[in-house]
Amino acid sequence: MKHQYTNALVNETSPYLLQHAHNPVDWNAWNETTLEKAKTENKLILISVGYAACHWCHVMEHESFEDSLVAQVMNKNFINIKVDREERPDVDQVYMNAVQLMTGSGGWPLNVVALPDGRPVWGGTYFKKEQWIDALEQISKLYVDNPEKLQDYASKLEAGIKSLDVVQLNSDEPIFDTPFIQNAVKSWSKQFDNNQGGMNRAPKFMMPNNYHFLLRYAYQNNDKELLEFVNLTLTKMAYGGVFDQIAGGFSRYSVDAKWHVPHFEKMLYDNGQLVSLYADAYLISKNELYKDIVTETLKYTKQEMTTSNGAFYSSLDADSKTPEGELEEGAFYVWTKKELKTLLKDHFELFSDYYNVNNYGLWEHDNYVLIRKDDDDSIIKKHNLTKTVLAEKKAEWKAILFKERNKRFKPRLDDKTLTSWNAMMLKGYADAYRVFGNDDYLASAEKNANFIISNQLREDGGLNHNYKNGKSSINGYLEDYASTMDAFITLYENTLNEKWLTTARDLANYTFDHFFDGASNMFFFTSNEDASLVSRSIEFRDNVIPASNSIMAKNLFKLSHYFDNEHFSKTAMTMLNNIKPEMQEYPSGYSNWFDLMLNYTKPYYEVVIVGADAKQKINTLNKTYIPNKLIAGSTSKNNMPLLENRYNPNHTLIYVCVNKACKLPVSEVKDAIKFIKK
Repeated sequence: MKHQYTNALVNETSPYLLQHAHNPVDWNAWNETTLEKAKTENKLILISVGYAACHWCHVMEHESFEDSLVAQVMNKNFINIKVDREERPDVDQVYMNAVQLMTGSGGWPLNVVALPDGRPVWGGTYFKKEQWIDALEQISKLYVDNPEKLQDYASKLEAGIKSLDVVQLNSDEPIFDTPFIQNAVKSWSKQFDNNQGGMNRAPKFMMPNNYHFLLRYAYQNNDKELLEFVNLTLTKMAYGGVFDQIAGGFSRYSVDAKWHVPHFEKMLYDNGQLVSLYADAYLISKNELYKDIVTETLKYTKQEMTTSNGAFYSSLDADSKTPEGELEEGAFYVWTKKELKTLLKDHFELFSDYYNVNNYGLWEHDNYVLIRKDDDDSIIKKHNLTKTVLAEKKAEWKAILFKERNKRFKPRLDDKTLTSWNAMMLKGYADAYRVFGNDDYLASAEKNANFIISNQLREDGGLNHNYKNGKSSINGYLEDYASTMDAFITLYENTLNEKWLTTARDLANYTFDHFFDGASNMFFFTSNEDASLVSRSIEFRDNVIPASNSIMAKNLFKLSHYFDNEHFSKTAMTMLNNIKPEMQEYPSGYSNWFDLMLNYTKPYYEVVIVGADAKQKINTLNKTYIPNKLIAGSTSKNNMPLLENRYNPNHTLIYVCVNKACKLPVSEVKDAIKFIKK
């Protein structure tokens, strides 16, 4: 196909950048050459950040970046740079902070104008075409007529950006106690939606780490009310349109309060974390719904998001083409009543009651997003069915609709691979194996771990961030190291293959060499080998994905136990103590830190299993939810600190230790569990 326009993005591998390669805008990628060009020509830089699955990014592209008049204004006055935020979270973070300081809010698309040296002076998110042209013309004129004004503003804004992610070393003695966490949960609970689950607002994001922490806290403190709220949330999310009721997998968030109509993009990181969450929730509740969610989400992941070499793709777009060829949000997923009646025939009445093809499930026009309201038992009773018959009918409905849906235009796939997100899904698979014992889950986890080792781990011990078409072009960020270490520790605990544990330790050592900030005892987001940006930030607030520093602190806590490493232990404790002063005021932004704090407020157990039957005993142990433990083990002699001198060729023994003191070894898992308090 011959294109009227082609720009420098045609040489990139990111699907998002390639989407813009034939815009009339003279786009460039973020690199040294482009930045140098801005300085040499003394031109303003226009930085536009988005990602492949972002609906409003596509809208702005269509309205503005595909328009030759808009392109004329942009090309004449600016060096234009397109950034994939998933490939370059460091660049995104700096300019997102700037826009939040300037406007009070942020989002994507993220559009910023910066001086030739990269310091931002103006920005916002989505702009309509006329607004966009008008703003760009005004700022270009100001740069010509009064550049000192922009210089002055840039200096003030730079100081503001640099102050945002500063962490002070907390010299107070580290005191972590249950009342501190209790108070935070109490104030947080005022925002709970006790009818629909989640927070009492719309839109609703899943925030897996929030509920993982609340689940653990409720369980360990016998807080039945809180546990009920977490289960309500998980059930409502599973019933909602935010979960793909036909093929599995979660969308990013719902636009309403009842988890009904999603923003239809599906992100790898959400699904990986949600698998881990639902697996743990199943261990406590034995709720079959949770098992179904894990099964269907991993089935979707295998079918739609997995490469032949075991890596995982990044996302599926919110938009897809209608039969008329128009891009429309959710077009692939929604149904009309007429379609459903034609496809399901005699089944329609029961189906429409089950999935609310009525006013409750209506989205807009005649489009329905499938949503459940009642549990299976209520439907069975109401329609006089058996459990088996309902299960058969559901399977039949799903097969019919799945087949029909696949005739539609599929949403675009972002087929790049990101190390951090892959590690989250790897951990999801490992956690699902731990709980459900499905060997296929373990095989997928190990295949992905081997992909990371073979393709993303460099000879110098560092990680790469991205991978596509056999090529990795971006140095890893702290999130890549933290998430990979977390996943590898989880994999070790399920396989006892020491390779994963020693690799996690080696990655920790690498981060101390290249990311550590000696002044605060925290870790920078970027390596000291990367080109510097306006600010070198320290990411410590948990979001949809936990902060790279909170994951890192938890890793160091565990590794300090495995390797009897005092430096790791002290660093983890100092990191948590540094963040403690902020944790009470906005608990949901620190849930992973609170989870780490629970390791200090309650006994934390080292469960060591040594002997020929170690793996089988671990599998048995894993059928009980014990969040305050790590597992170490070996089927033969081993000199690791926790395993030394513990091997007995005739018996498989279980040692339960806390604070370097161990109970007498036992051979039965049930006896070991008696030593472990919540």
